[in-house]
Amino acid sequence: MGSKNKLKRFKENETFTNVFQPTREEVVGNEFPLLGKWNSDFFKNDNPIIIELGCGKGEYSVGLAERYPDKNFVGIDIKGARFWRGAKTAVDEGMHNVAFVRTQIALINHIFADGEVSEIWITFPDPQIKYKRTKHRMTNSEFLKLYKRILKVDGVVNLKTDSEFMHGYTLGLLHGEGHEVLYANHNVYKNEGAPSEVTEIQTFYEKQYLEINKAITYIRFKIK
Repeated sequence: MGSKNKLKRFKENETFTNVFQPTREEVVGNEFPLLGKWNSDFFKNDNPIIIELGCGKGEYSVGLAERYPDKNFVGIDIKGARFWRGAKTAVDEGMHNVAFVRTQIALINHIFADGEVSEIWITFPDPQIKYKRTKHRMTNSEFLKLYKRILKVDGVVNLKTDSEFMHGYTLGLLHGEGHEVLYANHNVYKNEGAPSEVTEIQTFYEKQYLEINKAITYIRFKIK
């Protein structure tokens, strides 16, 4: 993407009522205005809040929001030029149950209050295969503790990835730490039983993976 396109998208993001781009200082200082107030001040309903971490172009957040109008969705990504596509689609289609926040995933406990979120989706994260990058894997122990804080007591996490390494690492960690694996599948398009939203909503890159017959894995779990 050219720099002119990026600048154009950054500018357009500023006009979208469904996009929030707080500074790091505001977030860390707990000054984000929707912290603990997503239902009352933005969505203006009591519907469950589901978030997508590392939402990229926002296809999953928008796809889920279209599928479940009785639920609220928030896509999180540090790159606003990426989720511009999802935000624009939501605005153009008059969708009021989806929003996007530009921030680091490590700061989500400053975006959502304890117990404010019902469900988390992690779609195609960087597996961070090198050992020294373990701390950046989005399903490591520290991230799970962070997710547990913002999730409701019965909240769940969904991991969808094309990385066999990420799938195996996460399953091993979940079993090792005594978390509850609700569903696990190493190839959702070839094995029966995968939830429909796992196979019927596809990201841009996922479609490319499927064209070369790359297996897509999925885990649904609760953090104990």
